[in-house]
Amino acid sequence: MNLVRTAMLLAFMTALFMFVGFLIGGRGGMMIAFLVAAGMNFFSYWNSGNMVLSAYRAQEVDERNAPEFYGIVRDLARNADLPMPRVYLYDNPQPNAFATGRNPENAAVAASTGLLQVLSPQEVAGVMAHELAHVQNRDTLTMTITATLAGAISMLGNFAFFFSGNRGNNNNPLGFIGVLVAMIVAPLAAMLVQMAISRTREYSADRRGAEICGNPLWLASALGKIARGAAQVPNYDAERNPATAHMFIINPLSGERMDNLFSTHPNTENRIAALQEMARGGMNVSTAPVRTANPSRKSRSVPDTGLGRGDSQPPKGPWS
Repeated sequence: MNLVRTAMLLAFMTALFMFVGFLIGGRGGMMIAFLVAAGMNFFSYWNSGNMVLSAYRAQEVDERNAPEFYGIVRDLARNADLPMPRVYLYDNPQPNAFATGRNPENAAVAASTGLLQVLSPQEVAGVMAHELAHVQNRDTLTMTITATLAGAISMLGNFAFFFSGNRGNNNNPLGFIGVLVAMIVAPLAAMLVQMAISRTREYSADRRGAEICGNPLWLASALGKIARGAAQVPNYDAERNPATAHMFIINPLSGERMDNLFSTHPNTENRIAALQEMARGGMNVSTAPVRTANPSRKSRSVPDTGLGRGDSQPPKGPWS
């Protein structure tokens, strides 16, 4: 079903891309758009994950410069019976996280520095378990390729604005109306992504993430803190790449907190309530609780990645 869903989504986005090309340049524009879309589909399948990581300037970490954070992900991957993903941090004060990659064997998980500063180790475990659930459900391929194509559609719509100035062009079959439609498609591209990526995936990832980490309340508590942080701290990288918003555990965009038809994420309160119901129901989880911290460090609420606010020495992480 995931393979069929991905194929249908790619076919729809490719057709939309071709339609915009037709509105701008007629049959010739449609053929060019088809060739570009085919090339982008092939390229994004192999490289879309790295493109998203590059957009947020994420840097890969390991046991040397982020020992506790890396250890949390390692234990969770073992609990989920998944290959160890690549682990990244990106320098951003907004607490958030995302996963990417075309399959579990080539997956990556990324967290912001703000996430590690705000959340406890248990809450970090809940968040990363959610991201690994996306990897296990193979949601990441659909999310990353859709983000790439949506961004391309937006750029094509912007091109229509400049192309409309060429009054000597007769290839556009609908004239100014065609250009106007193409320009409208651009701001709607992110909305199309939101419609295409079902919000039920977030509930499914929440549920599976709770099973992986062993405690639904860890993720429930984390979601509340991330939602408050996302509402207060802007993420300018996400604002510049709105088509990637659906990849985050909480919508990183300002002004997108409503649980409406086109929202990329379910209402956070509803997600928290579902996780709390899991805890009250005494659901039997299939994995043991992840080891999240050294017992001798109970006074610390921030994983010892070198990026916490409690360090007395200069940090040794990527942003030392």
